[in-house]
Amino acid sequence: MNNDFLKGIKFLRKDKYLGTVVSKIEIPSFTNERDFFISLSKYVIYQQLSIKSARSIYDRFIGLFQNSIINPQNFKKISDTSLFQIGISRSKIIYINNIANRFINDKSFLNNINQMSDQDIINQLIVIKGIGPWTCDMFLMFTLNRLDILPIKDLGIKKGIQKLFKLKKIPTDDFMIKKSKQWSPYRTIACLYLWKL
Repeated sequence: MNNDFLKGIKFLRKDKYLGTVVSKIEIPSFTNERDFFISLSKYVIYQQLSIKSARSIYDRFIGLFQNSIINPQNFKKISDTSLFQIGISRSKIIYINNIANRFINDKSFLNNINQMSDQDIINQLIVIKGIGPWTCDMFLMFTLNRLDILPIKDLGIKKGIQKLFKLKKIPTDDFMIKKSKQWSPYRTIACLYLWKL
């Protein structure tokens, strides 16, 4: 756990609303997955599924590679039938193929990622069919450990904010953006606690 993460927790403890949550809940784990192809494939699999279902399908996906390296080239060797049989929808099979093709056809894709802004990374990713705002946010948060990301399309975050601010309805995007400004530049860490809620 790096110093910036610990600084973020200290900062959020002072927040009027989130401070109590941060003080009561155990510090969330914040690991990162450095392989970009594996990460993006994982987040596509997790799109619009429960955590339990997605994790089960993702584990079976990893199992398809057996003893081979998980990379775009070896993914292309797996049949669509095999992918479909482990629970990956036909549309998501196409999406992961799109990601694999991008890595195979563009060797410099994301090479300078550490020098890129969050928005520049999103601009690079969003042109791949199957990668939307939520997938970009997950990549920024859990692959690159960018600390100021708010995935406004995530239902868990919406429900967390609803509970935190005692709202009767799911909050609007505008409400979420406005309220989250007080957690910047540590909105990613705030979200780890909102998911816990």
